[in-house]
Amino acid sequence: MHMPDHDTLHGPEAAGTPDMNEVVGRDDLLLVTLDTLRFDVAAELAAEGRIPHLARHLPGGVWEKRHAPGSFTYASHQAMFAGFLPTPAAQGPHPRLFAARFAGSETAEGRTFVFDTPDLVSALAGVGYRTVCIGGVGFFNKRGPLGSVLPGLFQESHWEPEFGVASPTSFEAQVRRAEEVVAALPTDRRMFLFVNVPSLHQPNWFHLPGATRAAGDSRATHAAALEYVDRHIGRLFAAASSRRRCFAIVCSDHGTAYGDGGFTGHRLGHEAVWTVPYAHFFLEASA
Repeated sequence: MHMPDHDTLHGPEAAGTPDMNEVVGRDDLLLVTLDTLRFDVAAELAAEGRIPHLARHLPGGVWEKRHAPGSFTYASHQAMFAGFLPTPAAQGPHPRLFAARFAGSETAEGRTFVFDTPDLVSALAGVGYRTVCIGGVGFFNKRGPLGSVLPGLFQESHWEPEFGVASPTSFEAQVRRAEEVVAALPTDRRMFLFVNVPSLHQPNWFHLPGATRAAGDSRATHAAALEYVDRHIGRLFAAASSRRRCFAIVCSDHGTAYGDGGFTGHRLGHEAVWTVPYAHFFLEASA
């Protein structure tokens, strides 16, 4: 296996990458996927001061531009749970935070948490973490075999209609469940909490005052949905860091098109789909 030493690493991710072998086992972990969030919308709202609760945690107050590992929820999350988080949108190699042991890997290095299971979730369970999934979009609804694959990776998984894409209060409901889950967990048990936020996914027209179902979703309603998430995400961060320091990753799994180049939706190869916002940071213990 080719293992570049620290001096060969380059790019902004090199300086900002913690040693995950120290983080894992010491800190709680939080992964939030803002399902379907476009990079350009996320960057604009951060620059305009419209998502203050997220922006205060972003390194330098800005999102990092990355490329999604998949063009729709199922493919992207399967990759992320295998250790392939969105890739920095610049020439690599880009060392990864987590990686399954894989002969010939050029993106695992000394700070990478390398595991011997098929996925990160089972690897974390194997070193003592309680793994919890709070689902959002249909691939997490456990209503059939396909919707059970991703939540089935976790020791504990939650989904109900109020968490789904059609609920105007989906994220608030998810945050309440997260608070309950964290409160019930023994304080000495490490936690890996994963939250798939559905609010950016269609339909999102109901997040913009004055918008109508007939007019449908737009880039503006997508932005309003992110503002809605921002109003409540502070509670999620507080819960995740209520027991000890928490290492958080917040990113999109893919973007979506609103007429860009004649395309609408995702599961297609367009820059609006493959370019996503990403950030990782520590949440200091709030207890």
